[in-house]
Amino acid sequence: MSELIWLIPLLPFFGFVINGFIRNRAPKALIALIGCGTVLGSFVLSVFGYLEIAKAREAGELAAITTSLFEWFSVGNIQIAISFLLDPLSAIMLLIITGVGFFIHLYSSSYMAHDAGFGKFFAYLNLFIFFMTILVLGSNYLVMFIGWEGVGLCSYLLIGFWFKNSSYASAAKKAFVMNRIGDLGFLLALFFILETFGSLEYTAVFSEAAGMAVGDSTLLVITLLLFVAATGKSAQIPLFTWLPDAMAGPTPVSALIHAATMVTAGIYMVVRSNVLFTLSPLSMEIMAVVGAVTAFVAAFIAITQNDIKKVLAYSTVSQLGYMFLGLGVGAFTGAFFHVLTHAFFKALLFLGAGSVIHALHDEQDMRKMGGLRKALPITFVTMLIGTIAISGIPPFAGFFSKDEILAHAYQHHPIFWVLGFITALFTAFYMFRLLFLTFFGEFRGTEEQKRKLHESPWQMTTALLVLAFLSIVGGFVNVPEVLGGGQKLAGFLAPIFANSDTQATGMHLSHMTEYVLMGLSVLAALMMALWAYVKYVKNNKVPIADNSQHGILYKLSYHKLYVDELYDTVIVKPLRGLSLFFFKYVDRMGIDGFVNGVGDFFIGSGKGIRLLQSGHIGFYIIMMVFSAVAILIYGILHI
Repeated sequence: MSELIWLIPLLPFFGFVINGFIRNRAPKALIALIGCGTVLGSFVLSVFGYLEIAKAREAGELAAITTSLFEWFSVGNIQIAISFLLDPLSAIMLLIITGVGFFIHLYSSSYMAHDAGFGKFFAYLNLFIFFMTILVLGSNYLVMFIGWEGVGLCSYLLIGFWFKNSSYASAAKKAFVMNRIGDLGFLLALFFILETFGSLEYTAVFSEAAGMAVGDSTLLVITLLLFVAATGKSAQIPLFTWLPDAMAGPTPVSALIHAATMVTAGIYMVVRSNVLFTLSPLSMEIMAVVGAVTAFVAAFIAITQNDIKKVLAYSTVSQLGYMFLGLGVGAFTGAFFHVLTHAFFKALLFLGAGSVIHALHDEQDMRKMGGLRKALPITFVTMLIGTIAISGIPPFAGFFSKDEILAHAYQHHPIFWVLGFITALFTAFYMFRLLFLTFFGEFRGTEEQKRKLHESPWQMTTALLVLAFLSIVGGFVNVPEVLGGGQKLAGFLAPIFANSDTQATGMHLSHMTEYVLMGLSVLAALMMALWAYVKYVKNNKVPIADNSQHGILYKLSYHKLYVDELYDTVIVKPLRGLSLFFFKYVDRMGIDGFVNGVGDFFIGSGKGIRLLQSGHIGFYIIMMVFSAVAILIYGILHI
């Protein structure tokens, strides 16, 4: 398998190149076949790679395959190679990226079938898979950075895919700019890592870092800069507002990039760098606080949103906050476990929302939906499964991963558990609110929409059914010991955290405490689901557009805590005013004024001197006399 690792990213790249060239000439069926086939090929190779790593883990051998393709450049004692690392962590990430990615490609073959940019869309999707596999396969931070920047570029291209709509183009630019802030943190971290360790290779960096003191100031700077990078890519406070706006892109983009893969790149990077982070307790604490607050704030905002994709977008931000909370309290396995389960149920929910939007001819307002469960039975059942999974109700996937994070949060400090618990309450409420407003009650759309309601084609429903199945069984890969499980995922990932003291401490809660925490979270989720049912089904309450009838908390949630307005007032407008000042007074009047003034001076001087050439002899004689007198006076004064 080691000889074929390079094919995992190369196949989607071939898909990008081929579809890029034939996008306007080939039939859509061929484009879809190439786009889906290349990703499926990568998935098959990823499966073989995973099986090889799993076999090595069972035998107790070193479960890591490093393949160096070529030396990129060499400067002094620093050699940077394009090399790949396949180990337990990257093997699972590859399965997520290529497996979920394939079904999203399959879904897109029908969802985007009537779009004029069909070929270009598949080319962009393939390019994204290429860069994402590069990100997780890289054996050093520079190769990871290449993938990191590449997925940022693809995000920009796909969010602004319908760029003729100015608001969509603005959303793409917003995502690109806010991600650049995080990327600057990554770039600075690379310089510090290179200066400190003399290498960017994971093995060299981590082995040397393991001997450093806990709380080392250099490691603090490096980990904080890496966390800034993760904050931008994974949409944490204060760099989270780009992700809800990113819903401007086609729904498959939301499912692939902004739910299952790209936004989890920050979590992957922190998990990969766990040795550095565990040696910097302050960075861990900051990460836990930011994650907990992000999870809470995003869930609070999601409660009142009426756009079906915006609800899921803020839900994604909230779940990413959960993951960072887990990382911050040392639950690296739990956080990565949630990455895995979240990829299943959130991709399912986004694709289910896309199926609804497809049936309603691009309608996204849940107030104009309702009663769709009979017309869209497969979509309804699969979205119900996704809703139960994300709400943390057993035995679906989200219960196991969310419970592991909450248990570690409680062990670290009860306040983190309280914030996580309240977030779980909000999650259950807004997700069942979405389900009930969309599929229950009477249909609230137009008569034309009602007449044309239909279930999605097989390409779309197949993806929904597979992801629904994974959302049911996905949690069983890491059943906790308290429930009789063997925590297989934790055992599989153990080599990744071999030098992580925080991870090695494990759980110290009694089984009774864990049972109580589980029971409280499940009971609370069921109560929130019941409350949503009573409010939106039994009482048939539909959100109204007039916000003047709502209280202050509702308005704060509906208006997204006015964060965008705050950024616009504090950052955008002052910078725009400063830019106009520099444009008008420094650039136009200062720099341009000076440069143009010099030119105008000499042109004017030339014109003036030219006027002296009048052709009158008498004038010339007078000028000669004056000149002679001036020379004489100058000579007398300087004797």
